[in-house]
Amino acid sequence: QVQLVESGGGLVQPGGSLRLSCVASGFDLAYYHIGWFRQAPGKEREGVSCVSSLGGFTYYADSAKGRFTISSDNAKNTMDLQMNSLKPEDTAVYYCRSMGAWGQGTQVTVSP
Repeated sequence: QVQLVESGGGLVQPGGSLRLSCVASGFDLAYYHIGWFRQAPGKEREGVSCVSSLGGFTYYADSAKGRFTISSDNAKNTMDLQMNSLKPEDTAVYYCRSMGAWGQGTQVTVSP
């Protein structure tokens, strides 16, 4: 059974950092594209960052460039999103995606 489970969200002050993690089960992440998306209240879900299978191509949304870093650990079958210099506009539910599956989402709130 293909499953993705995120963790690591929470409340952080502007300028702070969070690291989101997504554990995959039922398939090997190394052979599939991986990505992080987010959905803020009242807005459509948008892509934040993704990496092609085998790491040949990495994409960051303009809003994430220079602040977020996507990574994966093939041994643990996990994918992470390191988020630094967080802003209030980064507040959203963050989802990981791979092999056509979505995680359940983890809430990130950036507020003083």
